[in-house]
Amino acid sequence: MSPEHASPKKVGVEVEGRQLTLSNLGKNLYPEFTKGEVIDYYVKIAPVLLPHLKERPATRIRYPDGVDAGSFFEKNAPGHTPGWIRTETIPTPGSSTGRDTLDFIVVDDLPTLVWCANMAALELHVPQWRVGPRGGVHSPDLMVFDLDPGAPASIVDACEVAHLLRELLAGDGLESYPKTSGKKGLHLYVPIKESDRTSEYAKEAAERLAGSHPGLVVSRMEKKLRKGKIFVDWSQNNPAKTTVAPYSLRAARSPSVSTPVTWEELERAQTPSDLTFAPDEALERVDELGDLLAPLLDERQPLP
Repeated sequence: MSPEHASPKKVGVEVEGRQLTLSNLGKNLYPEFTKGEVIDYYVKIAPVLLPHLKERPATRIRYPDGVDAGSFFEKNAPGHTPGWIRTETIPTPGSSTGRDTLDFIVVDDLPTLVWCANMAALELHVPQWRVGPRGGVHSPDLMVFDLDPGAPASIVDACEVAHLLRELLAGDGLESYPKTSGKKGLHLYVPIKESDRTSEYAKEAAERLAGSHPGLVVSRMEKKLRKGKIFVDWSQNNPAKTTVAPYSLRAARSPSVSTPVTWEELERAQTPSDLTFAPDEALERVDELGDLLAPLLDERQPLP
């Protein structure tokens, strides 16, 4: 990313042959983390992030005035979206906008990622399915479980449930891969052969786990049931739902990252801080460990 010209609030850059104008780079989007630092993080993490965004319509959560000033979900591409950014028209039945389709941005390359970051899209969320080169919506090729602690339970308790769920899935011949949510929970991914049965299977698996460990696990949505337990949320496998992408920033007082982790790290974790990663730590981990979620990109397991 090379600068072309600058003004106090705007700078022109070239990113892989695309011309972008970046604005307000010194503005704090977190109390001690500027928009320029957000863009810098996304440029540096792009080699491992972009493969997880590729061909998946992105829902962006934007914080134009920073994490303390409110946010909004953006699914539709705004009118000023550059023509070179890939958009796909996707059916959205039951959408709160009242529209049957929306034009989603697909973050397939670095210029698009930088453009999104410049729009203060701190969080990038994607579905478990892909869209083809001509706009065809594929069946899911990922299954995800969101392990959400109900206070006073914490991510450390979620680690125990992650291991139990891993064993249950392994019993069905499925290998699973964890990451932090970047907030208080964990996500467990299972790469699969394309299937329309992921919601059905994930719900049944969550119910089995809750039945075996009723003092620790809950699979039903009601918040009153979650106190001190881990809610195994299977609902993000609904094709209309999304999950925060691996390596995406999360909005909090300090910038945190939804970070792939090893099973050994989950076993060793003693406090939530053991599984909290800042942007610089996420980058250091990639340098050291590579992409721990690389199997999601090419491993395909049949659902039982």
